Amino acid sequence: MTVDGLLLVDKPAGWTSHDVVARTRRLAHTRRVGHAGTLDPMATGVLVLGVNKATKLLTFLVGCDKTYTATIRLGQSTVTDDAEGDVTESYDAAGLTAEQVAAAVATLTGDIEQVPSAVSAIKVDGVRSYARVRGGVEVKLQARPVRVSRFDILAEREIPSDTGALRDIDVEVEVSSGTYVRALARDLGTALGVGGHLTALRRTRVGRFGIDDTTPLEELAAMADRDEPLPIIGMGEAAAAQFPVRHITAQEAVDLRHGKRLTRRPEHVELSAAITDAGELVAMLDESKPVPVSRVVFPA
Repeated sequence: MTVDGLLLVDKPAGWTSHDVVARTRRLAHTRRVGHAGTLDPMATGVLVLGVNKATKLLTFLVGCDKTYTATIRLGQSTVTDDAEGDVTESYDAAGLTAEQVAAAVATLTGDIEQVPSAVSAIKVDGVRSYARVRGGVEVKLQARPVRVSRFDILAEREIPSDTGALRDIDVEVEVSSGTYVRALARDLGTALGVGGHLTALRRTRVGRFGIDDTTPLEELAAMADRDEPLPIIGMGEAAAAQFPVRHITAQEAVDLRHGKRLTRRPEHVELSAAITDAGELVAMLDESKPVPVSRVVFPA
């Protein structure tokens, strides 16, 4: 039987996150597989999957900060804010200076209010926003607070077009959960008056898990064909890599699994992983209040 834990996949372009989950279910011989945050089909990079019991751990990983590399094309707006949608407006971006681009990027850095892309997975009256858009319904989403900790320009180049020069900007961004890089591309183009959309996106980090920790999906398939175990990170190791650890005794593990609460400790931690000396993850704890509360308890 496949072990419980996290599987870090380098998602290929053209696959939905659900496609990867479905493929992994077959490779891991279990239905209990989920992911901690969707990647668009055009995007590649870190997709965190939970296998078996670890699907309950995904809830706590969804909120981790993320890092992306991306290419923003200035001079065109699209209906989806990325290259998969039809172009709605075109401009000549030849007159843009590096200083103007840098100044606009600065306005989109830090704590900002962002209107998500209309083709996002946000639900409106129980229906995904992208489904409404594809059905011909106009969707207007509300702005939400997000944090862009870093928005670095890596390279710039001009691209000839029939409507004048386009400007491609290679960037690296570090953002809070819920931030849409497509919306950053759109808003950068709007700020500069030339429209903008995303042409490439690669997620390079989720929390403390980076691209070097992942395995390409095709390599996972080859491993399964050779009857080799998949590189699943055990739950204790995975939780310890992301969250503060509260080391517990074997008796405290029994107590937690019987609904008892642990005693308080001097420091208050919003979220911690209760792990035994043997490395077993027993529970995720809210220790922000005087009495620790179990957010989830994992069965033995």
